[in-house]
Amino acid sequence: MTTTAELMARRQRLLGPNVSTFYNDPVHIVKGEGVWLWDADGNKYLDCYNNVPHVGHCNPRVVDAICRQASTLNTHTRYLHEGILTYVERLTATMHQSLSTAIMTCTGSEANDIALRMAEAVTGRRGIIATDATYHGNTALVSQLSRSNRPEGGFGLDQYFRHVEAPDSYRIIDDDGSLFAADVEAQIERLIASPYGFAALVVCPFFLNEGFPTQCDGWLQKTAEVVRKAGGLLICDEVQSGFGRIGSHFWAYEKQGVIPDIVVLGKPMANGHPVGATVTTSDTMAAFRNSFRYFNTFGGNPVSCAAALAVLDELQERELMAHAKKVGDYALQRLTRLQQQYEFIGDVRGSGLVFGAEMVLDRDTQTPAGEFTDRVINAMRSKGIIHSKLGRYKNTLKIRPPMPFSMENADLLFDTLDDVLQNTPLKSNG
Repeated sequence: MTTTAELMARRQRLLGPNVSTFYNDPVHIVKGEGVWLWDADGNKYLDCYNNVPHVGHCNPRVVDAICRQASTLNTHTRYLHEGILTYVERLTATMHQSLSTAIMTCTGSEANDIALRMAEAVTGRRGIIATDATYHGNTALVSQLSRSNRPEGGFGLDQYFRHVEAPDSYRIIDDDGSLFAADVEAQIERLIASPYGFAALVVCPFFLNEGFPTQCDGWLQKTAEVVRKAGGLLICDEVQSGFGRIGSHFWAYEKQGVIPDIVVLGKPMANGHPVGATVTTSDTMAAFRNSFRYFNTFGGNPVSCAAALAVLDELQERELMAHAKKVGDYALQRLTRLQQQYEFIGDVRGSGLVFGAEMVLDRDTQTPAGEFTDRVINAMRSKGIIHSKLGRYKNTLKIRPPMPFSMENADLLFDTLDDVLQNTPLKSNG
């Protein structure tokens, strides 16, 4: 059997240096089913991380839809095909009635790239605002939204972007979003005074990469008003937060009490088949189509649309959004009990099937415990639990399992986490 060291050396030779892997001892995954993964040695892992297999690894309905369509026809959208039309109708039916038209892509990065060009087409301006602790994709343009992933130079595209401090409910008191709105307004004024003007604000409406801070319903409304008053567009990136994951709403923008001009979708749309989309109003779509020539060979192909439609069927017929709320509420109860036991759990938060705990060295100073968080994650991996971390300080446990994740799965997760926390010192001896 090929060893981990041999696989890593082969990766570097064929894929190049600095291709990241999870964990100190990377996992060689060979099989998935439901919420479970297996490695090459036959070890079984509970998947508490992957939102790509949104309705479960190797979901039978999705697999069957892909196989049936692939055995019939797969081509691009310059031929007429009903699959893409049926899917866009079903997808937009889950959103506000103004969001009635879509462009299908292969990735969320492509979808965000289109969203930025839509904003330029509508406003005639290029200035974009995002938070300083986010991620929205990896095209040359979209990568500039993410400070942690920005390349040196960036073809000069960084001149069009401004950043605001990411919300942080643990450290920054901003109960109604007024502070965040004021920060956005200040950056809008900077852009208006620049040669680029203000075109759009781009946010994940659940601020998931920022550490999913706790926010009241409607928290983003003041910010949306500031954006609209300045003639800009509100772009909501629902790649991670959408499709019922937060439990209370199908889309996180609904919880925020706003109606975006553009919604960006990706990862979980087709359960691992490469599908993304940019959803918008008919007027915005017309402005984009009249300003830019855009065609995507694989975006919206019949097989991708069949997979995406099967995901919607699973979500709706199995009532997985309600399931996410039920299990998520229970998960927060378990996390809160752990917080009462361990002083280094500074904060607990989440909604539906995205939840986690922020690790700190001291609750009074709120000093992030990033190195400790790494050791916890690696210890969990050694005990068969897969999850990760995120947030500005990379000290918040990121638990975001497939939607069929059950109460029993949650008990296994938190029983294991309790054991790991008992046996992992806060400060490393090394």
